[in-house]
Amino acid sequence: MKTITLTLILIFITTLGCKNETKTEAISTADNLELILNNGEKWIANKETHIGMQRMDSILESNTTSDGNLLGDALSKETSYIIKSCDMKGEAHDQLHVVLVPILEEITEIKDVVNANELKQKTTTLKNLIAKYFEYFKI
Repeated sequence: MKTITLTLILIFITTLGCKNETKTEAISTADNLELILNNGEKWIANKETHIGMQRMDSILESNTTSDGNLLGDALSKETSYIIKSCDMKGEAHDQLHVVLVPILEEITEIKDVVNANELKQKTTTLKNLIAKYFEYFKI
């Protein structure tokens, strides 16, 4: 129950934290990662979003802790940076939410993990979600 509540709060903050309106359709498709390219090209992300995603990728690559809460806190700082710096607009903004919402959900779940094997699985899932971002976005 705690994880579901935290996830809903994160989604709400993400939606309100951006300086642009978000279509609810993008949020509802986030679970399926129904990302599309921009006429065959990557979407343009703002610099801060890209930096935050690079930092999260780096945190995961260099992670040596088996403490999910510690790892989750480090990753949450980067998502907060992304949310606070959000100035993207239009379809690129909506597509960002399609990939960002599952990332936020996974980080919330990572914070509750105490088992090293489960943490490894969750970090692998998160790495894959972040890789999706880089497949669909550039600066």
